[in-house]
Amino acid sequence: MPLSGFRILDLTRIISGPFCTSLLADMGADVIKIEAPGEGDPVRQQGVIREGISWYFANYNRNKKSVTLDLYSDEGKAVLRQLIAQCDVVVENYRPGVMEKMGLGDEQLKALRPDIIHCSINGFGTTGPYRDRPAFDFIAQAMSGFMSLNGGEHEPPMRAGPPISDLVAGMNGALGIVAALLRRERTGQGDSVSVSLLGSMIGLLSFQASNYFANGKLPARTGNDHGIASPYGLFETADGQVAIAPSNDVIYHKLLDALELPALRADPRYQTNADRMQHRAAIAADIQARTRQHTSAHWIERLNQFGVPCGQVLNLQEVFEDPQVQDQRMAIDVPHGEHGAVRMLGFPIKFSQAPTQAVAAAPALGADTERVLRQFGFAEQDIHGLQERGVI
Repeated sequence: MPLSGFRILDLTRIISGPFCTSLLADMGADVIKIEAPGEGDPVRQQGVIREGISWYFANYNRNKKSVTLDLYSDEGKAVLRQLIAQCDVVVENYRPGVMEKMGLGDEQLKALRPDIIHCSINGFGTTGPYRDRPAFDFIAQAMSGFMSLNGGEHEPPMRAGPPISDLVAGMNGALGIVAALLRRERTGQGDSVSVSLLGSMIGLLSFQASNYFANGKLPARTGNDHGIASPYGLFETADGQVAIAPSNDVIYHKLLDALELPALRADPRYQTNADRMQHRAAIAADIQARTRQHTSAHWIERLNQFGVPCGQVLNLQEVFEDPQVQDQRMAIDVPHGEHGAVRMLGFPIKFSQAPTQAVAAAPALGADTERVLRQFGFAEQDIHGLQERGVI
């Protein structure tokens, strides 16, 4: 698999960090998840608990090993240092400064392994006036400007449903780690990678930020309408709605052909995209008067025949029953021993030569502690001593 042979020490919990390391694990990295004895990652107790296991936790922690280690004790920190010395990457999502307080800042990590790669996933960055503030997804969505762009024009700002800042930060962290590993292969040098929830969200602002930089005007919330293209959005049909996205003039004219609306081609209000943006409500009404005459299925078939991007708004049941989604195996069932099979999200990245796969279920708390410590050279009597003293 793409990352086979790389060993990742995972000090993360909740979502952003575990999602980052789950991507690495899915691509073959050996991910060792460090958890507090008797407690573990809080997500083990969140979401729907079925047959004694959180399916939320299972989704983000498959293909990993769980080692329990008391990092509040000096002995636990000493064990952690021995593990770090034999790992390629350390990933953590503590607040900035916590690793330094543990005696594991960048310089101490390099002393343990000169070519170590350290990835910090945090709220606001490792420098700056907000570095020590706590942050969660909702806060990052609000403070990044992302929330100000969501919702209708006369409605309050709206958050995205999924914890998008955690997920994007996790993806950016995984990308940064892979890039640092590639650089290390060429130079022999390690690196320190920092990814913040705030920065990850700002990085998604796309054309809204570009337009603001260009003209200094704050973009309005446009709901399901597009900020720089018209017509665009949800249109009522005889039995529901269909999403239509003609993002340029070529596709717009294909839309008119598919809808058999030649009059709109000659309408002086709709000659350019700028004209159509100015008369957004009028052109949407003209198109909707036509789409209401047939069913959603009719329009989806016809619009696709003409090369116009379109689709229905599906709920989660409809998504996972969709034949395309099933073909792409975006839901998989992973056996979890006595807990039964756990259905979870599939792999969005497809490799032809080394496909990602769920080779192991999410581990029980501390399930791999003894085995991993043996792998790292700990003697049996040392392991038993650590158990007796509650370090593991």
